[in-house]
Amino acid sequence: MTNLLEEDKTFYETTLNEAKHKIEIIDSKIEEELARVKETINSLQEQKKAVRQIYDGAAVILGVTNDFEEEENGDIEE
Repeated sequence: MTNLLEEDKTFYETTLNEAKHKIEIIDSKIEEELARVKETINSLQEQKKAVRQIYDGAAVILGVTNDFEEEENGDIEE
């Protein structure tokens, strides 16, 4: 370790501790945002499932091709 004056050592120790604390705060905010985004994605996926059931039913009743089933199955006619 470099020989530091006590005043310099104190300054850098304080800086180190403050930076560590700020990193911890940022990490916490990142985790909160990730949780919020995951919750939003889950909600949208549930909405999509519900609407998809309606779409699938309507396609069957009308006797039309279900475009989403073709996309999911990868059916590409050549």
